[in-house]
Amino acid sequence: MKIIEGFEAAKIALTAKEKAEFYPVSARLRRSLIELFGIDDPEQVVKLIIDEVRNKGDKALFEYTKKIDGIKLDALEINKTQITNAYQQVESDLLSALKLAAERIQSFHSVQKERILSGFAEQSFGQLVRPLEFVGVYAPGGTASYPSTVLMAAIPARVAGVKEVILVTPPGINGAVPAATLVAADIAGIDRVFAIGGAQAIAALAFGTESVPRVDKICGPGNVFVVLAKKMVYGAVGIDGLAGPSEVLIIADETANPEYCAADLLAQAEHDPLASSILITTSRNLANEVNQEIEQQIRDLPRQNIAAESIKNEGKILVVSDIDEALNLANIYAAEHLLLMIDEPNSYLNRITNAGCIFIGGRSTVTFGDYVDGPSHVLPTGKTARFNSPLNIMDFIKFINIVDISEGDKNYLGQAAITIARAEGLEAHARAVEKRLKS
Repeated sequence: MKIIEGFEAAKIALTAKEKAEFYPVSARLRRSLIELFGIDDPEQVVKLIIDEVRNKGDKALFEYTKKIDGIKLDALEINKTQITNAYQQVESDLLSALKLAAERIQSFHSVQKERILSGFAEQSFGQLVRPLEFVGVYAPGGTASYPSTVLMAAIPARVAGVKEVILVTPPGINGAVPAATLVAADIAGIDRVFAIGGAQAIAALAFGTESVPRVDKICGPGNVFVVLAKKMVYGAVGIDGLAGPSEVLIIADETANPEYCAADLLAQAEHDPLASSILITTSRNLANEVNQEIEQQIRDLPRQNIAAESIKNEGKILVVSDIDEALNLANIYAAEHLLLMIDEPNSYLNRITNAGCIFIGGRSTVTFGDYVDGPSHVLPTGKTARFNSPLNIMDFIKFINIVDISEGDKNYLGQAAITIARAEGLEAHARAVEKRLKS
């Protein structure tokens, strides 16, 4: 990994590549789009798909699954028998691990619900807390299985009290949804599962088709087409955010274990060639040791090519003078995952303002957060941690304000309301209050 020394140089390195889009479009992807659609702009393709699904419903879903995924589906929805049979195809240790993860996710979000979700009622005002009725979860699939994403997105919705949760996920090469994904959906309490992916799945959830119900909000990560589709349908439905390539930023001092640092950088890098793995350290010796560890550990990784490309293009080691500079850079970068491999890490928590999830100490690898610790692993990326939060039960509830004016409040507040209404040129507003003051 490239080593950059000094605060100003490090700051430039972190901010020089401000991405104008969540996923840069490769030449290979553009060629593929031209072959399939005759155009090379992903946004135009996604708009076309959304319009087709909105106008043609299920027919468009079948057509695009065949055209894009090369799969001819007999049905869009996975039936209950298929889900029950999926348990027989999942190894017992994976089933136990998924159940443990589900318990932890349920526990974390149940505590959150108890602590923050309570309405209130005062003399003339109040607020009701209500869960959303219908939520759609998108889980990536196709060439891989991501049962953890199903748990991490669906369980918080269930804890919040959502009436119905729908899962959409791309079918595999054989046209089937991976068994582990179906088992996770059952464990998470998902009501219906549909074997559709990409922009067409997002459009189906946003507008509804003959088979797929329209939802109130869509959550879950996906590729560039999913991200663009969520962006385009926002307003017709709610969305949790626009997830880009994954990120990890490690702050480490001379006490950090270089093996751990390298392992966490590579764990992020193996996600995607566009994933960002960054180490900020106060120790040049540690920087050199981590680089040596990366060279050794990457050799036998099954996804070595992906990790190597990510490390080469997106990886950086930044050497700074002290922890204050490191924390300053971390807040500027607003990483999805922030690891504190430093002496007395808890003492620095109040200094951190921007991060998706903070991992404290050498034992707390991102992998725990990805799968089993409890908080959702659906996190803000691309500096959106400056204003956005991890997926949690707040994504699945809404607040309804209450106004209940007593006789005393009417007389006390009335003239002020009339004055402001007339200042804004809204005479009917003013008269609506005057009529009540006269009665």
